[in-house]
Amino acid sequence: MKISAVKPYPLSGGMFVKIETDKGIYGIGEAGIRGHSMAITAMVNHLAPMLVDEDPMRTEHLWQKMFRGGFFPGGKVLCSAISAIDIALWDIKAKAFNVPLYQLFGGQVREKAVCYPHIGGGSVEQLVESAQQKVADGWKFVRFSVPSEGDILEPSKAVRTTIKQFEALRDALGDDIEICLDIHTRLDPMDSVTLCRALEPYRPYFLEDPLRSENPDSFRQFRQHVAAPLAIGEQFASKWEFRQLIEEELMNYARIDLCIVGGITEALKIAGWCETHYINLAPHNPLGPVSTAACLHLDIASSNFGVQELPRIPGTTMTDVFPVQVEWEDGYLSLPQRPGLGVEFDEEAAEKYPFQESGEARLLWRLDGSLTNW
Repeated sequence: MKISAVKPYPLSGGMFVKIETDKGIYGIGEAGIRGHSMAITAMVNHLAPMLVDEDPMRTEHLWQKMFRGGFFPGGKVLCSAISAIDIALWDIKAKAFNVPLYQLFGGQVREKAVCYPHIGGGSVEQLVESAQQKVADGWKFVRFSVPSEGDILEPSKAVRTTIKQFEALRDALGDDIEICLDIHTRLDPMDSVTLCRALEPYRPYFLEDPLRSENPDSFRQFRQHVAAPLAIGEQFASKWEFRQLIEEELMNYARIDLCIVGGITEALKIAGWCETHYINLAPHNPLGPVSTAACLHLDIASSNFGVQELPRIPGTTMTDVFPVQVEWEDGYLSLPQRPGLGVEFDEEAAEKYPFQESGEARLLWRLDGSLTNW
């Protein structure tokens, strides 16, 4: 079997790649940082000539060829393109063996994967109401973010509001529902330490991205002040970027994004590395149906899985482009039964949703007019 075509699909709902073979088997992949979809499209087109006529079963070889073939090590655009291609290649491989993808990872270690949704609200009361509705729908976890006021985020006020929100959620939901908070790199270290320490009595499942990710050394000092579980890594684009936080045990949950980090090939290596340090997985998944499916197969086969992010229930979005998706029930993604990822892609339907460049930066602002992270 040989690769016959590599086709990028930058859509309004995500950045996808279809790989075709001379045997009629195709695979579908998805890329992260979709706001840069046109740059990733160009990178996919750049990589395509080194993939055509290659054996799609040689996923490790092709990963190395893409990552190292330009001499200069990859950044996030290259690794997002590699991720989409790599996921598609694994889809092809599992379809060729006529098995669900997780069977190629060693088989299932669980029957389903617990997930968390996103909740929100303009007031504490609305946030609690949102959480209670999710619990009524069957979810076992909820997750919310440090709030802004429109596009304004003033740190001290955001910290005070978040503490009130978390306390109200714990009081309303009780001890059996897990609560995650995404700080989303919005706070400076001193404000983040203040927030995280104040939340420890309310038993957060994890506190996510308490610091910006550019300087992993900063987590050394941060970890000395905060005992609550930390979830980190959604912005990392290779196993090397995870290295320090794993080896120095500076996090408790690895937020691997399969659509940024280098695909399934790279995620499997990071997952095994995390296991040796008793770090659990909480894969980052703000994307589409392919990302959800890829995460699910990793979750099903990983003994150190914690929880799966799932802001959109499969089968509720992009259903014409992806008429077959994985399944969700009562707070869990279900064990996949179909060969490959278990997702089908309709090219004709995809053509109706071209990517639209917004030209807008994702930023928040302080009252003095300076910017901060979104």
